[in-house]
Amino acid sequence: MTGLPDSGSRTGPATADLAAGPGGAIDLSRWELQEPIGSSGSPTTISSSQLQGGFEDPYFFTDTDGAMTFWSPEKGVTTPNSNYPRSELRETEPGGGSANWSLSGTHRMSATLRVVSVTSSVCVGQIHLGEGGGSTKPLLELYYRSGGDIVLGTENSPDGGQTTHTIGHVPVGEKWSYTIGVSGGDTIDLTVDGSTTHYPIADSFKSYQQYFKAGAYNQSASDSTTQGAKVAFYALDVSHG
Repeated sequence: MTGLPDSGSRTGPATADLAAGPGGAIDLSRWELQEPIGSSGSPTTISSSQLQGGFEDPYFFTDTDGAMTFWSPEKGVTTPNSNYPRSELRETEPGGGSANWSLSGTHRMSATLRVVSVTSSVCVGQIHLGEGGGSTKPLLELYYRSGGDIVLGTENSPDGGQTTHTIGHVPVGEKWSYTIGVSGGDTIDLTVDGSTTHYPIADSFKSYQQYFKAGAYNQSASDSTTQGAKVAFYALDVSHG
C-alpha cells in the first residue's frame, strides 16, 4: 500500500545550538552510539553517559557548522546481522538500559539533518524490532539515496522482505526534516518537510517491542576507508505517549 498525502502536517524540530559540541541542544541521555570499529561482529558501543560527557572521535564529531555528525566509511566493523557498517544512535531509557516500547500509544522521532556525502544510500532513521521474538529486522528504515531521493522502506513481516516508497527529493548537502512514528498500534506515520503519509503495520509485528535509531547506517560496503556516508544532525527528539 502506498502512502496518501495528509493535509495535517508538521514541520521538523528547531535547529540545535550550533555553538555546542556533538549533540548541541540534543538530549543524548536517551541514546547510545554504535560505531563501525571494534572486533569482528562486535562493533564498539559508546554509552549515553560518555556521549553526555562530550565524547568525540572520527565517527561522531562536531562538524564545522556545529552539527552532530556521523561518519560511516564503507570499510568497517558490522553487526552479525548486517553487511554494512554504521555510526548510529540506538534509543535507550533515560536512566540507562535499552529502550523497548509497545506499538500501542503514540511514539515519535523528529530530526533536522543534511546528508553531507553518500556513496550509494544511507539509512538516517529506523524503528527497529526489539524484544518479543527472534527477528532482527526493522519495522521501517528511512533512506537517503545518492541521487537525492528520500525513500521509506517498510518491512513486510518479521521474517523479512521490504517494500520501498519514494517520499521526496532533496539535493545532497541541503537541510531537511523528518518525523517518523507510530500511532494507534497499527499505523506508521511519516512526515518529510511538512508532507505526511501513512502506512499500515502488519499484525505479525505486534508481539514485538520497538526502539528508534538515527544516524548514518551506510548501505554500501567495500575496502574503502575514504568513501562512505556522512550525515549531519541539527536536531533530534523522541517522544512517547
